[in-house]
Amino acid sequence: MLEKMDSSIIRFVQRISMPLARVAIFVIFFWFGLLKVVGASPATPLVLKLLKSTLPHVDPATFLIFFGLFEMLIAILFLFPRFMRIVMPLFLIHMVTTVMPLFLIPELAWESTFVPTLEGQYMIKNLVLVALAFTIASNMKPMNAE
Repeated sequence: MLEKMDSSIIRFVQRISMPLARVAIFVIFFWFGLLKVVGASPATPLVLKLLKSTLPHVDPATFLIFFGLFEMLIAILFLFPRFMRIVMPLFLIHMVTTVMPLFLIPELAWESTFVPTLEGQYMIKNLVLVALAFTIASNMKPMNAE
């Protein structure tokens, strides 16, 4: 009886894991992107400080809108398996920019050695998103098999 229940649970989780993973990434990226577009993101000060230190001649208001739209695009593309080869490079670019403050603006990311600020924790948690995105990508079929 326990083995049958165990097998049923495993099959259920296997069946829903990829759609659930795609929806989870969609929700996070679309929601956070939308907050930037409408000017309600709590990450705005961090984004603007990074922008000022890396691209000081770019208009901050315009950048925030386009960055939010970029996140929303990533969100939408993750919903569709056929766009994985497009979304993964965009996602990785986003992840690189997201982790940059850990090194370029350490006063915002670290209270002390190995003690991240709330913003630092926000950046470090992206390791989970990377693992999830890689798990989704690992289910892609090679180009010659599609």
